[in-house]
Amino acid sequence: MNDRIYVCHTYYHAYVSFLKELKLRAEKNDIGDATMVLSTMSSNFEDFPKRVAATNIFKDVIMFDEKRESNFPELDKYMHGGKGGIIGNMYRRIVLTKKFAKLEEEFIPVNFKEYKDIYVFSDADPIGVYLNQHKIYYHALEDGLNCIQYVDTARFANRGHFGLKVFFSKKLNLISIESGYGKYCIDMEVNDISVLEYPCPYYIEQSRKELTDRLTQADKDVILKAFVRDKEGVEAKLSEATKKGDGILILTDPLCTMDVRKRIFSDICDMYKDQGTVFIKPHPRDYLDYFKEFPDYPIFDATMPMEMINFFEGVHFKKVVGVLTELKAISFADEVERLGPDFMDKYEDPKIHRQNEQIY
Repeated sequence: MNDRIYVCHTYYHAYVSFLKELKLRAEKNDIGDATMVLSTMSSNFEDFPKRVAATNIFKDVIMFDEKRESNFPELDKYMHGGKGGIIGNMYRRIVLTKKFAKLEEEFIPVNFKEYKDIYVFSDADPIGVYLNQHKIYYHALEDGLNCIQYVDTARFANRGHFGLKVFFSKKLNLISIESGYGKYCIDMEVNDISVLEYPCPYYIEQSRKELTDRLTQADKDVILKAFVRDKEGVEAKLSEATKKGDGILILTDPLCTMDVRKRIFSDICDMYKDQGTVFIKPHPRDYLDYFKEFPDYPIFDATMPMEMINFFEGVHFKKVVGVLTELKAISFADEVERLGPDFMDKYEDPKIHRQNEQIY
């Protein structure tokens, strides 16, 4: 029986997996045989698996060709609402859940039953359906820092008869609901329960700050080794920002279509370029070519999570600006500014980014 396995869909998920493993090593002298699984469904990890393996924090690094429902044409007729109201829709969802879990089997890269503890980031993804339908217990983890505060995906995706749907998921295992409401989900780890509007009896709190505050310099070096592929280049840009003293770091998000996204961050750069020297840090899942589209600004490597900047000594920015990214983890700036949904209202239908306001 193996110890732990982490199923990651993003670089941030992998980062938190490192934090959790490094804590275990320090507190229990437990180097174990943890495995990291990287799903290619929503992130291009490029050569990241090799860098993770080189740290020796994880015994194995395994790629997962996870498939969405849309990859299976035979599921189309169950994926869209039709006649029959709540009864008809629930029936279609039950059939979809069972058939989808079966179809996903051939893409599962490991035997999850061989692990003592399974940690899954974003169990709204197919892996959550698979584990619940195959009666495999797991721990769920918050997709992003305080993300449920801004988008409670479980309640938004299941608005209308939420209690009934939870019963069908948590008690009967006929459908799958994420974030603690799956029958075989043991608990749901979040950063800060106090900021969440809606309670859930399956939430447990693990502060990300507590995990980072305990890191030694050796721990930080290990993380940087895994996540930063051009350390010298990053250090040069950070040194430039620190020496100028007026650096403004713009964090991008994979928002809207590419043309609208370009307009959003062009507008943001125009908003702040008179306040200081603008630097751009693309989101790891933002595939807009900022080097081409924004040649007048220094651009950081997109694959490096912005949290890594905390680990470089002596870094200073005047301000960090984001749109929907949570900025509370930043310790290298005098000021942070999250533009939020009011700003996004100018660029897309507010219903797209104001999900919590539509929960009922």
